[in-house]
Amino acid sequence: MEILMRQSQLFLRTAREAPKDEEAVNAQLLSRANFIYKLMAGVYALLPLGYRVREKVMGIIREEMNALGSHEMLMPALHPRAVWDVTGRWEGLSKIMYQFKDSFGKELGLGPTHEEVIAQIATRVITSYNDLPLSIYQIQTKFRNEPRAKSGLLRGREFTMKDLYSFHTDEASLDEFYERAKAAYARVFERCGLKAYVTQASGGDFSKQYSHEFMVVSEAGEDETVLCEACGWAQNAEISELKKGDPCPACKSALDKKFTIEVGNIFRLGTRFSEPNKLFYKNAAGALKPVVMGSYGIGIERLIGTAVEVYHDEKGMLWPESIAPARVHLLCVGEQTEKLKKFADRVYNTLTKETIEVLYDDREGVRAGEKFADADLIGIPWRMVVSEKTLDGEKVEVKRRGEGTARLIDLHDFLKAHALK
Repeated sequence: MEILMRQSQLFLRTAREAPKDEEAVNAQLLSRANFIYKLMAGVYALLPLGYRVREKVMGIIREEMNALGSHEMLMPALHPRAVWDVTGRWEGLSKIMYQFKDSFGKELGLGPTHEEVIAQIATRVITSYNDLPLSIYQIQTKFRNEPRAKSGLLRGREFTMKDLYSFHTDEASLDEFYERAKAAYARVFERCGLKAYVTQASGGDFSKQYSHEFMVVSEAGEDETVLCEACGWAQNAEISELKKGDPCPACKSALDKKFTIEVGNIFRLGTRFSEPNKLFYKNAAGALKPVVMGSYGIGIERLIGTAVEVYHDEKGMLWPESIAPARVHLLCVGEQTEKLKKFADRVYNTLTKETIEVLYDDREGVRAGEKFADADLIGIPWRMVVSEKTLDGEKVEVKRRGEGTARLIDLHDFLKAHALK
């Protein structure tokens, strides 16, 4: 990922006050810091800093999906009704699916999900048991006519989803991949700095078996989860017969019940979509059998919004390093003499040469207090300050976001540490 340039050149203007129509913390802070722009309820533009966070999240997801042996593709967002009529879901999803007619009278919809489409495509690829198992994923825009689009990035009408689909000869093969996908999801959220509980949930219309949701504890959550902080066992409160204070089924510790945000889910689909789409394979005996499928989703913007809900204080955001828009926020403060500007530029160039991602606040005519406030709001993990005070000995003042104490350090010592511990 390319290094951020100077703040004076960036498409960025922070705001002291949150938009009056935003209630969610993630929407307020991301809007104030100019990471997002609200076009209408549930529809947001991702501005340069927000886009960088999105790219970081997607990079982590791609690494984990590729490690599963899955290959990336891209499916259309615009669908003909006929694709959905095969499974009978055109009518069933009419409340959340954007459906309309084009100028020729053809009925179309914007895809809220892609099980039907991938099953249809797979009929061109899968014919024999020798073709299985396999898995495919995409990172693509979804559209849902969300009636409660009021939680910022947590509940959108237009959003990005990573959806993975797997194809198998039988339930045993699906179960093996399902467990590997579950572990990959756990790694994704851990790498993004989130503690996600692997939560048993209803299989819904897809399966009589449990599905699994990945839940992050937050007061901003709309779900409730019965969970064990000791061992990590968790169950969606809607299906659970257990309550707060009951012994954990896994370790006997006392259970708790908390509000949570769902950041991902995985389902065993079985033959729900393969059979109506005539997605069959020939087994070793030459008999036709329906392909067994699985589905696995992560909402990209929802994950970003969740990170903000979990990591913020009264001053602004506190990004986990792995998904922060940059690692260091370099501030040149005070009267910008020629000597100070040259030193600040040298620090910036040295950092970028060492491939440390840096946002350089080189703005002139902006007070130090305003720069500090912007740095706290934007929430980049490390703040580095150069000023007349630090010129002596050519040092820099370094502070981790969220900590109160800054320290003077030689730039070369900073680079040696690199991990900034």
